[in-house]
Amino acid sequence: MSKAQIQSPLPGTFYRKPAPDQPPFKADGESVKVGDVIGLIEVMKNFHEVAAEVAGSGVVFVVEDGEAIMAGQVLAEVDS
Repeated sequence: MSKAQIQSPLPGTFYRKPAPDQPPFKADGESVKVGDVIGLIEVMKNFHEVAAEVAGSGVVFVVEDGEAIMAGQVLAEVDS
């Protein structure tokens, strides 16, 4: 198997949950399909969904919830 990367389309703050009291969109180890939302990026109080552009199993997030990120930064890796 090879590793595929899910990268940030925007700079901002990455959130793995839709709200602080909600479970994450995807937990480490879950499978993802193309189009699955894996997180949100906050830019100037606007939230943008991050959708997987690859399908696979065993998603592993490489950034923490609430971490500042740059455009193009790897957010997660997926076994494809």
